[in-house]
Amino acid sequence: MDGERPSRRIGTQTGNVPPGAGGAGTGSPMKREKEEYLIQSVSHALDILESFTKTDKELGVTELSKRLGLHKNNVFRLLATLEHRGYIEQNGETENYRLGPKTLQIGSIFIEQRECRRQARPILERLMAATGETAVVAVLRANKVVYMDGVETDRTVRAVSRVGAMLPSYCTAVGKIQLAFLPPAEIERLFPEPELLTVTERTLRRRDALLADLETSRLQGYAVENEECDLEVKGIAAPVRDVSGNVIAALGIISPASRMSDERIRKDGVGEMVQEAAHALSAKLGFVPPSGG
Repeated sequence: MDGERPSRRIGTQTGNVPPGAGGAGTGSPMKREKEEYLIQSVSHALDILESFTKTDKELGVTELSKRLGLHKNNVFRLLATLEHRGYIEQNGETENYRLGPKTLQIGSIFIEQRECRRQARPILERLMAATGETAVVAVLRANKVVYMDGVETDRTVRAVSRVGAMLPSYCTAVGKIQLAFLPPAEIERLFPEPELLTVTERTLRRRDALLADLETSRLQGYAVENEECDLEVKGIAAPVRDVSGNVIAALGIISPASRMSDERIRKDGVGEMVQEAAHALSAKLGFVPPSGG
């Protein structure tokens, strides 16, 4: 597994250093540097959103202008933008403003993601123990996947956990299985070009090939990543559903390609193990399969 091309995913893991970690005193300069990039109008828009509380559920333009020290015209323009995007809505009777449905959606995603990660940990540990491979859970964000958590096997040669990484969804198992449950029109929106960027020599290179792969993944209940994101790495992932039945994440394993043959996936039941683990996490999140499903 130690080829000429250094792999980011396979090796002997001795410890991870979080990105940006450093010695004492490194935080403040970084914080000051980021503050230089703040956009005032965005900050004012967030100030408006944060003005609404349990006691101040509705506010008018004049009140917001006084609280924030902004001209009424500026407040009105910010409110109009936030209203257009669904973050603010206007009460037709009082003409005051209140938080819109988009804020609930964003908050629900945050809570859902934290809960998914918390509930996933013991299931990842069991999946790793059952398969002897690194187990991961990831969520889809636009056309990328974000790896939320992972449990690495203690085998000397192993796929290194991708926790914290944001990777193209079309070349990862955890990404493909989530894409598989989106409408074709949404896939075309996420990938507007017929040609896909090549990550490795095994990456699917055309959108129509991706759509065919997604259909296969959806029908069999899990997706396979065949050295498409990293050479010498294979992955298998199944969908995780919430209480409403929506696919909100994917759970699976990543492994050295030499150890994950098609026979092992199908005949030895590794694909089924991954599906069972994803079903277990879905159940923890409140999903109840339809009768007979």
